Amino acid sequence: MHGELQRIVDAVAARVGRPALIEDRRQRVVAYSEHDGPMDDVRRMSILRRQTTPEVIAWFRGMGVLTAREPVRTPACAELDLLPRVCVPIRHDDLLLGFVWFIDADGSMTDADIATATGAFTDLSLALYRENLLGELASQRETEATRTLLVESREAREHAARALLEEGTVAGDGATVALVAQLVPAGGRQPDEVARIALEQALVTTRRWIGVRETLHLVWHDHGVLLVCGDRVAGRPSPEVSAGHLDEALGTATRGLTSVDRTVTGIGEPRAGLANAVESYQEAAQAARVGTQLPALGRVVSWAGLGIYRVLSQLDSQHLDVAGVHPGLERLLRDDAHQVLLETLEAYLDLAGNAHATAEKLRLHRTTLYYRLQRVEQLAGTDLKDGNERLCLHLAMKLGRLTGHYRTA
Repeated sequence: MHGELQRIVDAVAARVGRPALIEDRRQRVVAYSEHDGPMDDVRRMSILRRQTTPEVIAWFRGMGVLTAREPVRTPACAELDLLPRVCVPIRHDDLLLGFVWFIDADGSMTDADIATATGAFTDLSLALYRENLLGELASQRETEATRTLLVESREAREHAARALLEEGTVAGDGATVALVAQLVPAGGRQPDEVARIALEQALVTTRRWIGVRETLHLVWHDHGVLLVCGDRVAGRPSPEVSAGHLDEALGTATRGLTSVDRTVTGIGEPRAGLANAVESYQEAAQAARVGTQLPALGRVVSWAGLGIYRVLSQLDSQHLDVAGVHPGLERLLRDDAHQVLLETLEAYLDLAGNAHATAEKLRLHRTTLYYRLQRVEQLAGTDLKDGNERLCLHLAMKLGRLTGHYRTA
């Protein structure tokens, strides 16, 4: 099929005497001719990565390419390093199938040139229709099977795993690890369509890097899932390295998007077989959610490395609040004037009550440290010499961080 599209795009380029590029309806590159004329960074990166950035997609959609029935001339955009273009939408029975793009840096492409190019578009529309039909069917089967692996019953998950293996979508059914890419929206808004496009691009980029037949992916409304499946083989990256690659891909894909504040990638623990991937997914999703609440944990957060937050994140889901763990700490949290006391208490508890280490970490004189801890005891109605009190205070403080009741710079 790609051979047919390549023949057509070469013929179109020869007809008009300038390079041409074909994208599918999601603006993913499917074929392009030789390029010997002016080229901008957008065209160069589209060819190298086989996809366009979310900002460029949004810009072109703002030009009306999705609804166009006739060729559209798009102007230059210095901010995106974008030269002027001619976009010819390809439709079959009014169904949008894709686009043919020509760079028109000097504005010399005439309507007659466009008409000459469109002479080959009958064959192109049929070829893109077949390409879209086959691709969509395969994509829908994979997407539905992946969704089943993450949300359905055990019997349904086992059936989906067998189908993926029989169709050759995945190469093997060994240990499976889930990675969850969580979008943190800016200003409390929900991620928009451009953000979700960026999310899928990042997942696909990492899939290709790891191996398409060793991975599956799925996009929900605010997060994406990447399943790395099959037994480890020589040369395959570890889950941590794969998560690092996904984090970098997310950073690249979401750069400049005003709807996304940051991203967090969660890592679950390995599970035996695709049918058990849901357990790793739940862990990765929880790790990512904790990471969104606690930026200090970094952009990549593993379930195994969460420590006490593994327990607290589950307690939080049962609506356990700070006051329920230690009422005295809740009283301190109500007053912003007690911020210094809270930071001192947390450092002291994190260091297992070691006054010398706490004073060094906070760069305090020991007398100042003791004074602050005494004030904590008075205001919170507690006794820091009591091990149970220290435990409850420590848990309450970490729960406060997790739920957003306690934040520091």
